[in-house]
Amino acid sequence: MKVDGQCHCGDIRFEAEVDPKTLRICHCTDCQRISGSAFRANIAAPAEHFKLLSGEPKSYIKVAESGAKRRHTFCGNCGTPIYACAMENPPHYSLRSGAINQRHAFEPFLQIWHKSALGWVDRIGQVPASEKQEGAKI
Repeated sequence: MKVDGQCHCGDIRFEAEVDPKTLRICHCTDCQRISGSAFRANIAAPAEHFKLLSGEPKSYIKVAESGAKRRHTFCGNCGTPIYACAMENPPHYSLRSGAINQRHAFEPFLQIWHKSALGWVDRIGQVPASEKQEGAKI
Protein backbone atom coordinates (compact mmCIF):
# COMPACT_ATOMS: atom_id res chain seq x y z
CA MET A 1 0.00 0.00 0.00
CA LYS A 2 1.33 3.42 -0.95
CA VAL A 3 1.38 5.87 1.98
CA ASP A 4 2.57 9.38 2.59
CA GLY A 5 2.97 11.45 5.67
CA GLN A 6 4.56 14.35 7.43
CA CYS A 7 5.50 15.78 10.76
CA HIS A 8 3.12 18.05 12.69
CA CYS A 9 4.56 21.29 11.26
CA GLY A 10 4.94 19.91 7.71
CA ASP A 11 8.70 20.47 7.37
CA ILE A 12 9.38 16.74 6.88
CA ARG A 13 7.39 14.84 4.27
CA PHE A 14 7.82 11.26 3.11
CA GLU A 15 6.26 8.50 1.06
CA ALA A 16 6.58 4.75 1.34
CA GLU A 17 5.17 1.40 0.38
CA VAL A 18 4.02 -0.69 3.35
CA ASP A 19 2.14 -3.90 4.02
CA PRO A 20 -0.87 -2.78 6.11
CA LYS A 21 -0.82 -6.12 7.92
CA THR A 22 2.53 -5.32 9.58
CA LEU A 23 1.39 -2.64 12.05
CA ARG A 24 2.69 -3.47 15.52
CA ILE A 25 2.01 -1.89 18.87
CA CYS A 26 5.06 -1.67 21.12
CA HIS A 27 4.58 -1.37 24.87
CA CYS A 28 8.27 -1.21 25.80
CA THR A 29 9.24 1.48 28.28
CA ASP A 30 11.38 3.21 25.63
CA CYS A 31 8.34 3.57 23.33
CA GLN A 32 6.23 4.82 26.23
CA ARG A 33 8.80 7.46 27.08
CA ILE A 34 9.57 8.48 23.48
CA SER A 35 5.89 8.77 22.51
CA GLY A 36 4.78 10.36 25.78
CA SER A 37 1.95 7.82 25.74
CA ALA A 38 1.09 4.26 26.76
CA PHE A 39 2.55 2.67 23.61
CA ARG A 40 3.66 3.40 20.07
CA ALA A 41 2.40 1.95 16.78
CA ASN A 42 4.98 1.22 14.07
CA ILE A 43 4.82 -0.14 10.53
CA ALA A 44 7.75 -1.39 8.46
CA ALA A 45 8.64 0.16 5.11
CA PRO A 46 11.32 -1.65 3.08
CA ALA A 47 14.25 0.72 2.50
CA GLU A 48 13.82 0.59 -1.27
CA HIS A 49 10.22 1.83 -0.86
CA PHE A 50 10.85 4.72 1.54
CA LYS A 51 11.61 8.23 0.31
CA LEU A 52 12.04 11.53 2.12
CA LEU A 53 10.33 14.20 0.02
CA SER A 54 11.30 17.25 2.06
CA GLY A 55 13.17 18.18 5.19
CA GLU A 56 16.02 16.49 7.00
CA PRO A 57 15.11 14.77 10.25
CA LYS A 58 17.32 15.07 13.29
CA SER A 59 18.36 11.82 14.91
CA TYR A 60 19.93 10.20 17.91
CA ILE A 61 21.13 6.69 18.67
CA LYS A 62 19.45 4.52 21.30
CA VAL A 63 20.80 1.21 22.55
CA ALA A 64 17.86 -1.17 22.99
CA GLU A 65 17.53 -3.71 25.79
CA SER A 66 18.72 -6.29 23.22
CA GLY A 67 21.96 -4.32 22.77
CA ALA A 68 21.07 -3.30 19.20
CA LYS A 69 21.74 0.32 18.27
CA ARG A 70 18.84 2.09 16.54
CA ARG A 71 18.70 5.50 14.89
CA HIS A 72 15.56 7.38 15.97
CA THR A 73 14.54 10.33 13.83
CA PHE A 74 12.28 13.28 14.48
CA CYS A 75 11.51 16.74 13.17
CA GLY A 76 13.95 19.23 14.68
CA ASN A 77 11.30 21.94 14.49
CA CYS A 78 8.15 20.33 15.99
CA GLY A 79 9.58 17.13 17.53
CA THR A 80 7.31 14.67 15.69
CA PRO A 81 8.85 11.15 15.62
CA ILE A 82 9.22 9.96 12.01
CA TYR A 83 11.00 6.56 11.98
CA ALA A 84 13.65 4.35 13.53
CA CYS A 85 16.15 2.21 11.65
CA ALA A 86 19.40 0.32 11.86
CA MET A 87 22.55 2.43 12.14
CA GLU A 88 23.90 1.61 8.67
CA ASN A 89 22.28 0.30 5.48
CA PRO A 90 18.87 -0.25 7.06
CA PRO A 91 16.82 -2.99 5.36
CA HIS A 92 13.65 -1.21 6.46
CA TYR A 93 12.37 1.87 8.26
CA SER A 94 10.04 1.52 11.21
CA LEU A 95 7.60 4.33 10.44
CA ARG A 96 5.68 5.95 13.28
CA SER A 97 2.07 5.40 12.30
CA GLY A 98 0.89 8.73 13.73
CA ALA A 99 2.87 10.53 11.02
CA ILE A 100 1.20 8.56 8.19
CA ASN A 101 -1.81 10.18 6.51
CA GLN A 102 -3.46 6.79 5.82
CA ARG A 103 -3.09 5.55 9.43
CA HIS A 104 -6.85 4.84 9.66
CA ALA A 105 -6.41 2.05 7.10
CA PHE A 106 -4.26 -0.03 9.48
CA GLU A 107 -5.10 -2.34 12.35
CA PRO A 108 -2.42 -3.83 14.58
CA PHE A 109 -1.56 -7.47 14.06
CA LEU A 110 0.69 -7.83 17.09
CA GLN A 111 1.52 -6.23 20.43
CA ILE A 112 5.12 -6.56 21.54
CA TRP A 113 6.75 -6.00 24.94
CA HIS A 114 3.32 -6.49 26.51
CA LYS A 115 4.99 -7.23 29.86
CA SER A 116 5.63 -3.46 30.06
CA ALA A 117 2.06 -2.48 29.11
CA LEU A 118 0.29 -0.14 31.48
CA GLY A 119 -2.38 -1.98 33.47
CA TRP A 120 -5.32 -0.11 31.95
CA VAL A 121 -4.39 -0.56 28.28
CA ASP A 122 -6.28 -3.84 27.82
CA ARG A 123 -9.43 -2.22 29.25
CA ILE A 124 -9.37 0.98 27.17
CA GLY A 125 -12.59 0.06 25.35
CA GLN A 126 -14.41 0.33 28.70
CA VAL A 127 -13.31 3.93 29.31
CA PRO A 128 -16.04 6.49 28.51
CA ALA A 129 -15.37 8.26 25.20
CA SER A 130 -16.23 11.69 23.85
CA GLU A 131 -16.09 12.83 20.21
CA LYS A 132 -14.47 16.11 21.29
CA GLN A 133 -12.97 17.47 24.48
CA GLU A 134 -16.43 18.54 25.68
CA GLY A 135 -17.00 17.49 29.24
CA ALA A 136 -13.37 16.52 29.73
CA LYS A 137 -11.75 18.50 32.52
CA ILE A 138 -8.01 18.92 32.18
